[in-house]
This record gives sequence, C-alpha cells and structure tokens, in this order.
Amino acid sequence: MLENGHRKILITAALPYANGDIHIGHMVEHLIVDFQNRFQKMRGNESMLICADDTHGTAIMIAAKKLGVSPEQMIAKVRDEHIHDFKLFEIEHDYYGSTHSQTNRELAGQIFERMNKKGHVVSKPMSQLFCEHDKMFLPDRFVKGTCPKCASPDQYGDNCDVCSSTYSTIDLKDPKCAICSNKPIVRETEHLFFKLDQFRDVLKHWVKNHVSSEVGNKLSEWLEADLQDWCVSRDEPYFGFEIPNYPGKYFYVWVDAPVGYMSSSLEYCKSKGIDWNSYWSEGQKTELYHCIGKDIISFHCLFWPAMLKAADYRLPTSIWTHGMLTVNGTKMSKSKGTFVNAKTFATHLNPLYFRYYLASKLSDGVSDIDWNFDDFTGRVNAELIGKITNIASRSAQMLEKLGGSLVSLDAEGKQLVTSAQDRSVEVADAYEKRQYQKAIQVIREIADTANKYFDEYQPWVLVKTDEHKTKIILTTALNIFRILSVYLKPILPSYVRQVEDLFRESSYKWSDAARILENHPLAKFDHLIKRVEPAKVAEMVAASKALNDSFTTTESSGQQSSVPQQKSSKPSSSGAQNKDGAANQAGSTIEISDFAKIDLRVARIAKAEHVEGAEKLLRLTLDLGTETRQVFSGIKAAYRPEDLEGRLTVMIANLQPRKMKFGMSEGMVLAAGPGGKDIFLLTPDTGAKPGDKIQ
Repeated sequence: MLENGHRKILITAALPYANGDIHIGHMVEHLIVDFQNRFQKMRGNESMLICADDTHGTAIMIAAKKLGVSPEQMIAKVRDEHIHDFKLFEIEHDYYGSTHSQTNRELAGQIFERMNKKGHVVSKPMSQLFCEHDKMFLPDRFVKGTCPKCASPDQYGDNCDVCSSTYSTIDLKDPKCAICSNKPIVRETEHLFFKLDQFRDVLKHWVKNHVSSEVGNKLSEWLEADLQDWCVSRDEPYFGFEIPNYPGKYFYVWVDAPVGYMSSSLEYCKSKGIDWNSYWSEGQKTELYHCIGKDIISFHCLFWPAMLKAADYRLPTSIWTHGMLTVNGTKMSKSKGTFVNAKTFATHLNPLYFRYYLASKLSDGVSDIDWNFDDFTGRVNAELIGKITNIASRSAQMLEKLGGSLVSLDAEGKQLVTSAQDRSVEVADAYEKRQYQKAIQVIREIADTANKYFDEYQPWVLVKTDEHKTKIILTTALNIFRILSVYLKPILPSYVRQVEDLFRESSYKWSDAARILENHPLAKFDHLIKRVEPAKVAEMVAASKALNDSFTTTESSGQQSSVPQQKSSKPSSSGAQNKDGAANQAGSTIEISDFAKIDLRVARIAKAEHVEGAEKLLRLTLDLGTETRQVFSGIKAAYRPEDLEGRLTVMIANLQPRKMKFGMSEGMVLAAGPGGKDIFLLTPDTGAKPGDKIQ
C-alpha cells in the first residue's frame, strides 16, 4: 500500500487477566500486534495499539482475599507489573488501561441499556451450582467436571478445551467446586440473558468476510443451529460492576471485558484529541482489529459482535486468531521449568532473541507455535547473528580502519543494493498479512546475497592491493544491511535504533529503504547483539522450575490468555484440599505475607575462593554497594572461583548470620537447579547495581 497516511487503524490485544504474571505465552499475541502496529506507523498510517488488564470476576476477589488486600489494591499492583513486563519485551502499547475504570463502567452500562431497551435481554430463573462450603454460586470457571459432549474429564464449567463445546455448568458431569473440591448443589436464581439467536443472520453475514476460513468453519458449526441465550449476569458476592437497575446482580466478566477495548481507546483518544467515534460508530472507514487466541473465538466472534450490533456500534474489520505456544513440542510445564514468566526470560536472555524467533515462526493461521530450545538457540545464532548482524560487524569494523566513511557505489554494488530495495513490496505485503515468517525469509535471502558478495571479494585480502575497491565492497554490504534493518525495525526496534546511530540517521520510516547512502560518515561501530548462550537457556529453565517449585501462587485466569492450560482461574491454597475441605499438607505451611519479609538484594561477587577442607563450599565476598558480606555457598561443583568474580547475583540480605567452622556466613546467594554441576546462580535484571532491592 502507498505511504500516504490515509489509513486509520485501531488494534487490540486480548486483555491479560489481573491475577497472575505475564508469561511467555502472552507474548505471542502481544508481539503479533506490536509488530503490526510498528509496521503501520513506519508506513505513515495512523495506527494505535490498545490493551488493558481484565480485572473483574470471582477469581480476583478470592485472590485478593488470600493476599489480605482489597481487589482494587491487587489489580493496581498487577497492572503496574504487567506494563513493566511488556516493556521488557519492547511491546509498545499506545495505551494500557483497566476494565475497572469509570469509563468502562459507563460504557458497559450504556451498551446493556441499549440492548435491554431493544428487547435483546430477558430475565428468567436459572438453576445454578451453589457451593455450601464456600457459601456462593459458582461461576463457570469455578466448576470442574466431565464434558457433557465428549466425556473429557477435568473440564471447566463453560466450555471444553478438548472438543471446544460450550455448555452450562449445570450440564457438566460429576461437578466439583474448584475452590474446595466439594460437590456443589443445584439452586435456583434469577439471571439476565442476552438473546444471541436474534443476531444469527447478522453474524452469519459478518463471519463470511471478517474472520479466517479456519475460524469461519468452526463458527459455521455453531451458527447452523439455534444459538442459546447467553447469561450476562452474576450474583453477589462478585468483584465487578453492578448492573444498572438490578441490585445484587453484576455484569459477567465477559460482558465488560471486551468493552474495555472501547473504554481504553476512548481514554486514549480523549488524551490525544482524537475523534473516538470515528473508530467505533457504524459506517466509518477506519479499521478495527482484535487479536485473540483460538480458545476464545466464541466470545469475540459471536457474543461481542452481537453486543456491538445491538448497541449500534460498528463491528470489527477482522478478528486475527492465532494458535497457542508450546515448548519443545508440549504444553508449557511448571514442573519442567518450561512455564516461563516474562521477568525470568528477561533476567537470563535478551528479549530480542524471542522477538526474532517468534517472528520467524509466525504465519496468519491458527496452528500452534512451538518454542524449541535447540531450534531457538541455533536459529537466532545462525540467522540474526551469523547472517544478518555479521554483515555489519565485518564491514563496519573494517571500514572504520579505512577512514570510517561510505564511498560511491560501482555498477555491481548499485545493482545489488537496488535488488534489496526491490523486495520492499514483498516484505511489506508479508507484514500486512501478518505472515511474519515470510518477511523473515525474504530478509534472510537478502542477507545471504550480501554475505556471498562479501566472501567472493574477500575484502580482508583485497585491501592489501586495492583499498578503494575494498571500500566499495564494504559500502555495498553496509547499504544492504541498512535496508535489512529498515525491514527488521518492527521486529527488532532497539537493535535498529543502534543501526540508526551507526549510520548517523534519525528514526527510520519504511520509505528510508529506498535511499542509498554514499559518501556518508559512519559512527564508531558497537557490537549490536551477543550470541545466545545455551547455558543461559538452561539457567532460565532452572530458575523457572525453582520459582514454580518454591511458590504456590494463584494462577492467572488467562480468560484472554495465549496458553490453553492457563485459560481459567484456579484459586490455590497452601495445600490441596480433600473432600472435607481440610488441607492435605506436606509439612508446615506459611502465609504469602511471610515472603514479604525477605530482603532480596543485588550483590557483586568481589572475590570467590576455595575453602580449605570443604568439599562443596566456595567463600564469596559480596559487595552490596555500601558494605561487603562473607557468604559460604555450596556451588563448588558448578563454578570455578575465577569465573564468578565481578558477576552480579541475588542474595538474601536479612538472613540471620550463621557461624560455621570455616567462619561466619552473613547471608545466602540464590541458585536453582537439581544440584551438583547442574546448579545456576540467579542473575538480576540488566542495569541492576549492587545494593539494589529486588521486589
């Protein structure tokens, strides 16, 4: 498409649930939309990426109670953590809101009132599961049992992960309360229902042109039959918005959650003086895209468009649906250490590695995406480092020794550079269609051409006899690398900022690929990115396993998550509960508040040495910025003392000093792994300084 800035685009990512950390599965979706938003802006289009935390529901209420805080306090803290974690991966939301906002309350109420006024809402009695132990009606996600359609066990109360059927909790076979594991009873209550079937014809027409064929085929199975009324209310106690004129009844979380797309974009538009109605009113020529995981298509492709239509708002231009993330061919696993939080990844590995790797695997289909550790290490090192970055590192460093300035190209060099520029349309088309894998493939092919050209001329030899020709070779290679960097900018933003600095240029637009740089001075070359170290991948896995083994936390709901097994809220306690509600405890339990007492600090290992007479211990002198501590650590089998000195690690700084026969140990360094040679010291975030407190 032409770069005339005429397109106005609103992109949303599904809302992460506010009772858990951002994990690597969430990154699939948020990188898909981040790549697209950055690309559209480079093309000169008006594009905005909007997201928010999904904050309502019984799961939030129960999780906050366990932590001893109010739901409002908990969701505020989680939102700050989510924003921080997304920034670690350079995901740049134009606005990140919350569904627990006054704007969202007003919009949800407005949409409901319009639906109700037009006769699309009906009140009727409903038999619902009630837990006598916990004294509450059980929401869909707080019931587990056997699917009534395919008989798969361990399914939740609203839909089956195996056959994708939707059903009422009352239809679930052998139901159990997900909180206490007791069998609930059936009790009647009055609820509000949205008459979804009234919109079946509208949905059939819309689905034909606004979802992928794979998703459309699935939706057609549902649309051929009558659509059941959808329950949009929940009984108190419930953390959410009370429904106007219906005391004691609250909006089901899936009602006000997608409204969060509208409210968050409204808050952003107000702050920027943008006409919000141009994105949400019917008949507008703006573009509206929702990106979701394939596990939540019923909510976004049936319920949500019907709600919008009922309330006289426009329907989405398209729903982008993606597959789930698997790791080494299987579901993410806490016990194996492959359930990786964003913070843990960023502590051990550069997030740019994952941005590149994911882009190299992503198409516009709904197939699952596998993160294979060996492939990840090999592909990033061979392609991003070996093929692409190597062009710059070899050429720029050699040219620096020859004066550090690009020269004029000869005919051959100009032809090669022009060939790279000619593929701009092909790369842009791949981005536009979210076929990022294809974009990376073209970039690799161009890099191969540049490397072949470089190796054929052997400038390291040629420079001895023809310095000017050598400069032409280097100028050609660097121009091709610069073009590749323009193409890579949506995927590797901070990497390309370094390239812009190298070429002494301002922020690249897509049209900058059409320029050729000649007789142009370069800045001093700095290494752009390091190779992936397999040991760091192992450390990340060990740290993830240790984290999950050590802490019992409330799992994130993932009602809008990228990972199937994180799809629902599973409140946890300090131990599993038996049918009588008593905890089955493997030893003494502690409260979550006990963890807050631990003072974790960044420490620099100033000195490491063997301990005479100790088989497993090393003596570490730790620099905390304002003081030094002596700590004995049982890591001798895994580390040589000389390899540790100068390294940053994490220590418990307020541990009671312990007198040992070798001396006083004044703290504890944190490590993970099964032991022996397979143990790994924890490493703090990049930029940390000795003495920094870790929250």
